[in-house]
Amino acid sequence: MNDWQEPKYGLVVLQLAGVTVPLDEDDAFKYFFRASKTTFSYICSLVREDLISRPPSGLINIEGRLLSVEKQVAIALRRLASGDSQVSVGAAFGVGQSTVSQVTWRFIEALEERAKHHLRWPDSDRIEEIKSKFEGVYGLPNCCGAIDTTHIIMTLPAVQASDDWCDQEKNYSMFLQGVFDHEMRFLNMVTGWPGGMTVSKLLNFSGFFKLCESGQILDGNAKTLFQGAEIREYVVGGFSYPLRPWLITPHDTRDDPSHPMLAFNDRHEKVRSVAATAFAQLKGSWRILSKVMWRPDRRKLPSIILVCCLLHNIIIDCGDYLEEDVPLSGHHDVGYSEQYCKQSEPLGNELRGYLTEYLQR
Repeated sequence: MNDWQEPKYGLVVLQLAGVTVPLDEDDAFKYFFRASKTTFSYICSLVREDLISRPPSGLINIEGRLLSVEKQVAIALRRLASGDSQVSVGAAFGVGQSTVSQVTWRFIEALEERAKHHLRWPDSDRIEEIKSKFEGVYGLPNCCGAIDTTHIIMTLPAVQASDDWCDQEKNYSMFLQGVFDHEMRFLNMVTGWPGGMTVSKLLNFSGFFKLCESGQILDGNAKTLFQGAEIREYVVGGFSYPLRPWLITPHDTRDDPSHPMLAFNDRHEKVRSVAATAFAQLKGSWRILSKVMWRPDRRKLPSIILVCCLLHNIIIDCGDYLEEDVPLSGHHDVGYSEQYCKQSEPLGNELRGYLTEYLQR
């Protein structure tokens, strides 16, 4: 019997912790580790060589036995999924705090390297499929995704607590920006930047911005909407983003709430909500991201965030599903309001006008 199949890694631990979980063994396993046993085995296969090849450096349990790859992965997944302290996670698995810390970081380093293929920009065939799905479900033609940001909140020592990291809600935070497809899969992400900067500046500093501006992505087939009106490939983003030919934002209807603009904004918001739901799912699944991190190493935090995004995609790619109460019940960025960005490119405005007229036809 593998470590992760033993009862103490499932219901017994959760019941002792006072957590309500599904009665079915497989569902309880998925609730505990956020992955089915099949997906768990796949994750183990990705990191096995790295976890075996590197000396265990005293990674043993209280019985003095070396930790198997399966148990190391179980510890790391539980730490990321629950966001519980290293002490409580260690107690559940019969290991010490330092072991949980070492195991989790070894896992993060390994998966960051071995799971890169689960987060990449789609090829042209896949892009066509994504565009077809977005149009079929939401009615926006030639849309390739939805972009949004969320804050990873943390506390910082006084010596590191600069204004750069203090965001609009007076929290110290790190930004995470994601571009998502219709299945809430990350197509692109960037993190590591201070939460005190604006969303438009975050976009400008991102690799996604450079790829779009240079025509390396979102440069596929245009679509004719009606005579004299073509729409290129684009993603949708909220008011915090600048309006660009490849990034379509809502109309500002505060002074001119016309019916066509409101109708477009309604359709736009439905697409954009895909990204919001994806972030709620990410932060609900990997709750280390939704809890206030206590003085994290800011050099390591981007790797933790990236690995949670990779795990998010792996779950989707493997066809897993989440229990209904796993995603956050509220907004992924509770307390944060959108800040209007006034930056606008004429061509972006023209293309948004085409889309608005198209939806009225």
